Order: sequence, then structure tokens, then C-alpha cells
Amino acid sequence: MLSYILRRLGAGLLLLAVVTMVTFAIFYVVPRWAGRSVEQLATMYVGRAPTEEAIAATVERLGLDRPVAVQFGEFVRGIFLGAEYRFGRETIECSAPCLGYSFQTYQEVFPEIVARLPVTVSLAVGAGILWLVGGIAVGVVSAVWKGSLFDRAAMAIALTGVSLPVFFTGLLILAFPVHSWGWFDTPRYVPFTEDPWGWAEGMFLPWVTLAFLHAAMYARQTRAGMLEVLGEDYIRTARAKGLNERSVVLKHALRPTLTPIVTIFGLDLGLVLGGAVLTEQVFSLNGIGRYAVSAITQSDLPVILGVTLFGAVFIVVCNLLVDLLYPLVDPRVRIR
Repeated sequence: MLSYILRRLGAGLLLLAVVTMVTFAIFYVVPRWAGRSVEQLATMYVGRAPTEEAIAATVERLGLDRPVAVQFGEFVRGIFLGAEYRFGRETIECSAPCLGYSFQTYQEVFPEIVARLPVTVSLAVGAGILWLVGGIAVGVVSAVWKGSLFDRAAMAIALTGVSLPVFFTGLLILAFPVHSWGWFDTPRYVPFTEDPWGWAEGMFLPWVTLAFLHAAMYARQTRAGMLEVLGEDYIRTARAKGLNERSVVLKHALRPTLTPIVTIFGLDLGLVLGGAVLTEQVFSLNGIGRYAVSAITQSDLPVILGVTLFGAVFIVVCNLLVDLLYPLVDPRVRIR
């Protein structure tokens, strides 16, 4: 078991290193391969309507005219040790972990991400619980009652949930239950530490909107896995021994079905933690996803770079946690 954990931790650290190199290459190397000059690359950092003086200062400030290997070394050094940016005689320090510095807002990227992180985490955790529990429950019942009215209705709703984009269902929820019928107040984020009930009430509709899409996929996945497992020989043996149907379904059939579900959940949760762009934009939640959209609109490349790297790290970490949780779901993993 210890060897398994160490192997997964080593693989996770290696993957983080690869993610860092790929992220750096996307923003620093690929544009040069596409034919962009150093000045054109600097323009992406200055923002809209840059002056020649600002472009030249940015090239010098970021060292864009230096070799790529040196730039990558400075990039990694900034993440672990911090970085310095010079504005004439003025020197601005970007404390570690430095994921970039916005030359438009004159703010460090990492503190801005951290300030918006509670909104995104609240959205991801609440919606994740809803889609995981709801999707698995619906999938199990549909598999047990295969061909029933519930099964047909649930799979039809699941197909609808997979087909409809988040921005469409979010706008429908805002248009009818909130504005037309007045069943809910306009969603807003309230810190959990200040008002737990207000936090849950304000985030409920974004949770439902985001969970509807994922729960539909989980229900279909769970149903397909359960139907396959329920046809195995050991399930027939368990029933022949006289075990009640509840034990057969929950103890013997559901557990092997959860293995791929855990994998998918790690990926989905990591993606949402990296920024639920559409949901945050529709409900005007000031999270990481909306921060990224604002940076894209303003052509603020350091912010885009920082958010991309932050989201990638979240995905890698979530997948690492999934690997470590596998032995709890499937004991056979311990001997691998």
C-alpha cells in the first residue's frame, strides 16, 4: 500500500512539472513558432492600444528577448521564490507563488485568484455533492427497474441534461423561478462563515444548474455499469445464496460500478475548481471563471496564464486524490 501511494505521489509531481512546462510553452514558445516577434508577444502583456514605449519596456521588464531556457528558469523561480518587475527606478516584488503580474491593474495574479477562490470552491463542492449523489442514485434505481416508467423518464431527462448547455439552463432558471414566479431570490454569494444558511440559499440555483449537466452523465454511466455488473455470475451466486436484493445491489453490484465514477468525478471536480466559467458568468458570481473571462476580454495575458496554470494544478491534484482513494473503492488496487 505504501509503495502504491509513493508511486502515485511521484507520478503526480512529475505531471505537475510537465503541466508547468506545457503551460509555459503555450504562452511563450508557441506564439514564436507561429511567427510572432518579441514585440508582438510583449503587446499581449501590455493590453489594448499599447504604445511603442510600453512595448519596449515590457520586453525589457519580462526579458522576452532572452533565450527560452532562461525565461523558463525565471518563470519557475517566480513560482517558488517570487519575482521582481522593474518600472524605471521603481521595483515591484511579486511574492511566491508568483503566477504573474497584471500590468493593466497593477495587481499580483495569485492573491486575486485566492480572493475569488471561496466562490468557486463553494460552487464546485455544493454542485459536486448534488451531481454525485443524485446521478448515482438515479442510475442505480434505473438499472434495478430497467424498462420501467421511472427508467424511461429518468434517461429522457438525463439525455436532456446532457444536451442542454449550462448557459441555457441557467438563463431559464433566472427567467422563470427567479424573475417570473418569484420562488427564489437572485443568486448571490454570501461567505459561509458569516451566514451558513444565506450561503446555501444564495448558491442553491447555481448548484442545481451546474449539477443538472453532470448528474445526467453520471446517471447514464451508473446505469450502464450497474446493468453490466448485475449480469455477472457472482451476482447470480449471491442471489442464489439467499441474500436480500438490497445487499446484492448496494454491496456487490454498486461497489465495482463506482470505480469509473470516481475517476470521472475527480476530473469534473478539478475542472470546476479551475473555474466554472459559464455558471459564474450567468449568475454573476465573482469567482475564478469570471476572473478569467474578464482577463480574456481585456487581453490581460498574465492573468490568463496564471488562471490556466492554477486550474491545471487543481486538475492534477484532484486526479492524484482519486488515485489515492482507489484502494478504498476497489481493494484489489492495493496489490498492484
